[in-house]
Amino acid sequence: MGFLSRKKKNQPPAEPERFEHEPVDHAPVDRAPAVAEEPHPIVEELEQMEQAVPERRFEHDSYEQEPYVEDEHDFEEEPAEDEESERPVNAGHEDEHEPDHGDEEDEEDDGRMKAVDLIAPTRLDFIKREDEAEEDPQETAHPEVIAFANQKGGVAKTTTTLNLAVAFAESGYRVLCIDLDPQGNLTMSQGIDPDKVEQSLYDVLVNDVPISEVIVKREIDIAVASIDLAGAEIAMSTKIGRERTLEKALKEVEAEYDFVCIDTPPSLGLLTINALTAANKVIVPVQCEYLSMRGLVQLQNTLRMIQENLNPDVRIEGILPTMLDTRTIHAKEAVEILEENFGDLVFRSRIRKAIKFAEAPVKGSSVLKYDSGSSAANYYRELAKEVLANGSA
Repeated sequence: MGFLSRKKKNQPPAEPERFEHEPVDHAPVDRAPAVAEEPHPIVEELEQMEQAVPERRFEHDSYEQEPYVEDEHDFEEEPAEDEESERPVNAGHEDEHEPDHGDEEDEEDDGRMKAVDLIAPTRLDFIKREDEAEEDPQETAHPEVIAFANQKGGVAKTTTTLNLAVAFAESGYRVLCIDLDPQGNLTMSQGIDPDKVEQSLYDVLVNDVPISEVIVKREIDIAVASIDLAGAEIAMSTKIGRERTLEKALKEVEAEYDFVCIDTPPSLGLLTINALTAANKVIVPVQCEYLSMRGLVQLQNTLRMIQENLNPDVRIEGILPTMLDTRTIHAKEAVEILEENFGDLVFRSRIRKAIKFAEAPVKGSSVLKYDSGSSAANYYRELAKEVLANGSA
């Protein structure tokens, strides 16, 4: 190879190849007369210089990874050190006096992927990661998330959610209430008008607004609701992972609270499923009447499906008899039926009927604040002690 491509001068063009049975065209072919090209003087000088200067290999930069393949004559011209560095790794025999090139190999491998980087992680890697996780002091404790659920309406879900949360707060715990009911009764019970809030849990579930932006501080912190929640299930129907939307939203504030109490709507729709997926405990308020107890079977079936597909850790903390009127035989029989069918799941505490439960929301407060020394307030203090005792057992 040289600087110029040498071509033969005055060489007639080659005739095209013909096949054996192809007819020969004897028609005369007009050929242009060959013109002898006289070489330019500068071309002759370059050819002489090319013949006088031997051809040399291109020296690669140090950053190129692939070695240069040399000819036999180049080995004679290169010094001995280059011969040893260029020697193949898998040679047929090894030189006993070959020096150790470990340092040079480390320098050559700098920037390359090593074999240890290509293999899968071993069991020791996972053990090391577990040890590091145990030594991490910044690991946050998850709060107890309690959902109050029953597809039957009018069983004191909202009353129980608010007053039990305030009873936890009286014991020194940090509590957050979440109003998932489009009626907004829990929000109104704290003196907040659901029609005047700028943002609500609808924006959290549908528009991915941080839940901290819809929390209002009253007796306890409350994530407010609005009538827009009535359309949340339709708006979330095309959302991927819609059942876990509330669970993901709670991760922002989980380090700030010890208890999260969720008030659910009287249905087993997507809002209630979000609450059960985010919760680890479920309290079922049951009015001591026949129709209210029938909904327990359907709630158990829904909870079983959630345990199998979404949240295996959720469980029923207890069944709470509410609105108990001890003067009637029917109420006493209803409690006996609950205890016969659900045994220890039925709380020992009983929430009896009291006019204070109807008067407190008018003042925008819980029963424990409205009339702290009343029997109605003590019902939920006793319930709080029982829930805390069950959690510590």
